[in-house]
Amino acid sequence: MKKLMKVIAFTAIVGSFISFMSCTKKEGTAKTSSTDILGYADVELGKSYTDVKATVKLLTHRTDMLQDTYPGVTFAKYLEEFNKLYPNIKVEIEGITDYASTSLLRLQGGDWGDIMMIPAIDKKELGNYFLSFGSLDEMNKVIKFASNWEYGGKVYGIPSTGNAQGVLYNKKVFKDAGITNLPKTPDEFIDCLKKVKENTDAIPLYTNYAAGWTMGAWDAYLGGSATGDENYMNNVLLHTADPFKNYGDNTHAYAVYKVLYDAAENDLIEDDYTTTDWEGCKGMINRGEIGTMVLGSWAFTQMQGAGPNPDDIGYMSFPITINGKQYASAGPDYCFGINSKAASDNQKAALVFVKWFTEKSGFAYNEGGIPIAANDNNYPAAYAAFSENNVAFVADAPSLAGEADLLNELNSESELNINAGGNLKVQEIIEHAANGDKSFDAIMDDWNTAWTAAQNSASVEIKY
Repeated sequence: MKKLMKVIAFTAIVGSFISFMSCTKKEGTAKTSSTDILGYADVELGKSYTDVKATVKLLTHRTDMLQDTYPGVTFAKYLEEFNKLYPNIKVEIEGITDYASTSLLRLQGGDWGDIMMIPAIDKKELGNYFLSFGSLDEMNKVIKFASNWEYGGKVYGIPSTGNAQGVLYNKKVFKDAGITNLPKTPDEFIDCLKKVKENTDAIPLYTNYAAGWTMGAWDAYLGGSATGDENYMNNVLLHTADPFKNYGDNTHAYAVYKVLYDAAENDLIEDDYTTTDWEGCKGMINRGEIGTMVLGSWAFTQMQGAGPNPDDIGYMSFPITINGKQYASAGPDYCFGINSKAASDNQKAALVFVKWFTEKSGFAYNEGGIPIAANDNNYPAAYAAFSENNVAFVADAPSLAGEADLLNELNSESELNINAGGNLKVQEIIEHAANGDKSFDAIMDDWNTAWTAAQNSASVEIKY
């Protein structure tokens, strides 16, 4: 997987350079704003804060990992290992099913604990809630995706793992359907779904419509996967006129969402999309009852562990090709944030736990994710097809100076909520396609109108 590793390393270097140049405030150390708290880079596991005794609370979206039946490594097992190094630090974990909305309310109310997975907030608010792990310059040297929760040159979030954006598929189903080559374009993908329907009993594309949050996964392909441009999501998109238009070459947002519309229109999804079952689908794809699902790489190990056929689970890049090459958006999953108002000992305990979880737990590898420590190139099997097909990973470059919260503003004004829980708009694609009451182009026209109005409201300069 040397090519894959080189691409991520290069992207991280470029992203670090752009982030550094765009910062208005430069800092040379990893020290946090609290003088008695070490910066992330200065913490030495097993040496720093070994005398601290504290009980800290972690708020997480991973409710499945709290169950003894979880097929992977449970939180209980991770904590057992952590306590071998820090026996005097107790970590209590609260899982929230509807995390995106509930965690935001908890954050604003102040009743959430010491560590949380940072929800969608304006970056300018980061310092009001969270402890800084260190300067962006320093953090870029020790972790990947450091700029995701950066503001004013300081980093407030540590990714729990990294994800690539692709498509889950059942290898045996594809073989039984007569598919010999992985699809690289939207048209080829739809043809594969038709072969699955014609030659097997499997559901070609399982939408996971009823779960709701799973629909938001489609937004994650708009950047690197659909354009090959690291600057697209946080810069180009914001300044583009009618970004949902048909570019005529099976790229960009239009091509991403049209895959879903075409699949629904052609009866290549479940018979009743309103009754999909998120937990049940894991075993279904493992048993060969589902052909494909569009989800991030984080789902790979969950599908492998949900039944007797882990080797049948494959992961391929999203079927878009740009000038003969395929790309895959790559970025962090939810990020750890530490409560800036917590007691000093709790902050110290939280810091060593986050660093241990990042560097020593093996969580990213166990979950089929991209490892976060900058020097960790131990990539799991989920990315085999990416390496074999020379797919280039693209991490989003940070926003331009002064535009850190512009995407949030446009999302709010347009109500499209791209990469911010915008599952309703994606669900509507399925509904209109299945009902035949609105064309795909009409949907995209509506989105362009909403986006343009938001740009006008925010006085955005149109550059593209």
